[in-house]
Order: sequence, then structure tokens, then C-alpha cells
Amino acid sequence: IVIMMICSCSRTHVGTYIHVRNGQFIRNEIPYYYVGTNFWYGAILASEGEGGNRQRLKKELDYMQSLGINNLRVLVGADGDRGVNSKVEPTLQVSPGVYNDTILAGLDYLMMELGKRDMCAVLYLNNSWEWSGGYSMYLQWAGFGKAPVPAIDGWPTYMEYVRQFHQSDSARLLFANYVKDIVTRTNRFTHKRYIDDPAIMSWQIGNEPRAFSEKNKEPFAKWVAQVSSQIKALDPNHMVSSGSEGSWGCENDINLFEKVHVDKNIDYLNIHIWPYNWSWVSEDSLNEKLPVAKKNTQKYIEDHLAVARKYNKPLVMEEFGFPRDGFKFSTDVPTTARDSYYKFIFDLIEKDAEQGGLFAGCNFWGWGGFAKVSPGKIYWTRGDDYTGDPAQEQQGLNSVFASDSSTVNLIRMTNLKLKSFGKAKK
Repeated sequence: IVIMMICSCSRTHVGTYIHVRNGQFIRNEIPYYYVGTNFWYGAILASEGEGGNRQRLKKELDYMQSLGINNLRVLVGADGDRGVNSKVEPTLQVSPGVYNDTILAGLDYLMMELGKRDMCAVLYLNNSWEWSGGYSMYLQWAGFGKAPVPAIDGWPTYMEYVRQFHQSDSARLLFANYVKDIVTRTNRFTHKRYIDDPAIMSWQIGNEPRAFSEKNKEPFAKWVAQVSSQIKALDPNHMVSSGSEGSWGCENDINLFEKVHVDKNIDYLNIHIWPYNWSWVSEDSLNEKLPVAKKNTQKYIEDHLAVARKYNKPLVMEEFGFPRDGFKFSTDVPTTARDSYYKFIFDLIEKDAEQGGLFAGCNFWGWGGFAKVSPGKIYWTRGDDYTGDPAQEQQGLNSVFASDSSTVNLIRMTNLKLKSFGKAKK
């Protein structure tokens, strides 16, 4: 009865929240197309404890706002053990249902600051990968033994371990409890319930949720459906998304991707594209193989847009990255190949915005902003500034810094165009 009452009330305020109408995102009663970014460390940066820097947070948000970036994809928080070199520090969920309140306060503060700037967040709740805990920590807590670390134990060992997640009632229950705790929060600064906050664009089940084996396809799809249903029951106001890479994260099975995203509780489709990680380019061929990367990218987008068109749901390319020229990490190295790749993506979104199409936006990975990266230092350690690259990756590999003038100008100009298209179609 309570859920029915909430649903009935929220329908009268549907215009307050970003939603889907006729295959388009609608924000403030205007079609919404965007170039946003990944800002996974936002809640940590917004905290007052270790890693927190509210002065930098405000500077970053103000600068992103000046570029027309109003959509941030943010990690709610990391899970489990600290002191793992490849993992986010500090963690939020230190043990099942036990939270680092400093990070929760950071999440609250971040959401307040986004609301002040008319910005919004996609908040993801889980992770297939070790850099924020996720699958592996829930399994460890459920008694499956100590979670492997890929950098130490190898990727095959790690993937063999995490594929158990979808078939473990106890691990999935621990995550379901976490979902309930986060989605039903009340912001301590605004005194607004999260379910009533228009600064949330969507709740996202996880970062790149995967089945990790052929036999896990059915349990994986069932789990995604269960979580999306749980979130909708708790929060009927906001959209729900999967966080999927697309067919690449569905055992290269586009039918599994379709099965997951046809669900009535999944409001739009996600894909990720990583030309370097997927061997479309290599360290010594970033410019030479750029045409191949673009060709493969367009085909991957079109393959998934075919699914989107079938169900009239928007598609967001919410992760993509491209290394700096020469596979260097320093901020004084040019971004010629990256800019060309970004422009290719942005042009596709602009085209769909002009035509009212379903390719609705993107979130590049990731925002480095005003972070200071020590010369010659490759990997993150405690006390370093956060960049767009998590601890397990080279710092500066895919980050866009405020000093990357050609890239930020491209982002600014694209968002200006997208904003004008939305107004024109009001």
C-alpha cells in the first residue's frame, strides 16, 4: 500500500525528474541530449575525511558547468577491505551494512552541490571489477573465501571467483540490503529524500555488470531484473539503468543484452566502448588505427541502436576513453587522436539530437579536472589527487584535465549545440 501511495503521488510531479517520453529523455519538459563525464570519485572528494577536498569539488563542478557538462556518472561508494593497491580509498561499506559515514556525508554534499547547479548524477551501486569491491567483496562476506586480486592472482582466477555472485543467495541478499539502505536515504544537508531528489538522473545497478560465463546468462538476467524491480519499488520517481558495456559485457551475446534491457524496469540502454582495451588500437598505433577504431565504434553503436529502436528506449554511451598521443600520461602531451575520436562520437549524438533520435548522450571517461599528477609517477597511492583513472590504471591514461584546452573546447561547443537542439524542439 505504501508503494502504491508513493507511485500515485510521484506521477503528479513527473516533470520534475528526467524521464523517457517517446524514446527521448525529457528534462524540464525539453528533449535532453548531452555530453557528460565519469566522476567516480565525487562522493570521496565531497567528504571531509581522507581524500576529501570540498574546495576542489566546487571548483571542478563550476568548471564542468561552464563546459555545459551537467551529467555525471558517480560511484556511490567502494566496498570492503582497505589497503589493496588496486582499489578505491577510502571505502564506504566497510562490512555488510556498516558504512563509513564520512563518505555518506560526502555523497549527500555532492548531491546538494549538484542540485545548486542544476546538474544531475547517475549513481551506480555495484561493480564487476575489483577497484571498488562489488561482486568480489559480497562473495567474500558471504563466505566464499578471500577475494582474489587480479594484479596478484591473475584475471582468470578473479573471473572464476566472481562468476559465483549471481548464483549465491547470500551474496545477492547482502547487495539487496545495501541497495535498500542507499536508495531510501535522506540527505542530511538538504533534508530531502533521495527518492525525491531531481538531481538524480538514474540509479544504476552496477559498473559493467557481467555474467562471466555462458552458464550464468540466465541467473545474470534474472538478477538484473530483480534489482531493477527492487529499486523501482523503493523509488518510482527515478529511472533505472543497468551499467552494461553492451554485448561485450554480455558474453558477446546481443540477445542477452536485449533480454536484460527489454525489462520494463530498465528505462534506457547503456553501452561502453574501449578501443585500446578491445585491441582496436595499440600503444604504437593510436593515430594509425584511428579509422579502424571509428569504424568499429560506429558498428557497435548501430548494433545496439537496433535494440533501442525495437523497444523505443534511449541509448547512452556512458563510458569511452582514448589514450593521449604516444600512450603518454603527462598533461603536457597532446590529445590529437583522442580529440578526433571524441569528435566522432559527439557528431553522432548531434546528428541524432537534430533528428530526435535515440542516441541520447555520452559520458566520457573520465574527469581529471584540476588534479595534480606527480611527474614520472604512474599509479595512484594514498594521498594523491584523484583523477579520472582508478587506482588500478595509469594515472592520466584516459583522464581529461582542465588544461586539455582542445578537448574541453570540443566538449563546450558540442554541449552548446545540443542545448540549442533541445530548445528548438520544445
